[in-house]
Amino acid sequence: MFTFGLKGGYEAGIKLVNSVKLFSHVANIGDTRSLIIHPASTTHRQLSDEDRAKAGAGNDVVRLSIGIEDSADIIADLEQALA
Repeated sequence: MFTFGLKGGYEAGIKLVNSVKLFSHVANIGDTRSLIIHPASTTHRQLSDEDRAKAGAGNDVVRLSIGIEDSADIIADLEQALA
């Protein structure tokens, strides 16, 4: 599992999730598929910005769970989505 922040905050998180092709957009972890979530717009959307930040789910935060797909495919998908 990787958690990181994106320059551009909330909108950048939504854009990344909507731009990946290989990753599945789901809230669970521990699957054989690679998964992605932007907590601020999904699981933590009911919280205020301040409460999301306190919970480690700030507007810029994206979480990835890496599955069993080929590593080159995973990297290529992230690269194209971040571009």
